Amino acid sequence: MEGEFSVFLHIGSDREILAKNVVSILNISTIEKSKITQEFIQTAKEKGWIESISQDSPKSIIITEENEKTILYLSPISSVTLQRRIGNTLT
Repeated sequence: MEGEFSVFLHIGSDREILAKNVVSILNISTIEKSKITQEFIQTAKEKGWIESISQDSPKSIIITEENEKTILYLSPISSVTLQRRIGNTLT
């Protein structure tokens, strides 16, 4: 389409994803507080949906839907920073 463009979100380690594919950005420290989220992460591990993008400790999980496939990226960038970045792309 004319005038349509893609916005990318830098998620760490020279990795970028399409902002429109982001479903949720979670703070890694809050995951242990929710049993449902823990179960979702465990299922994602079992299904091979998790992709670690850095050797650094993850600070956030970015849940995406790409080509009808769920992918969870473990990012060394804080969820607050990622949300700020994605918010800046939408304004």
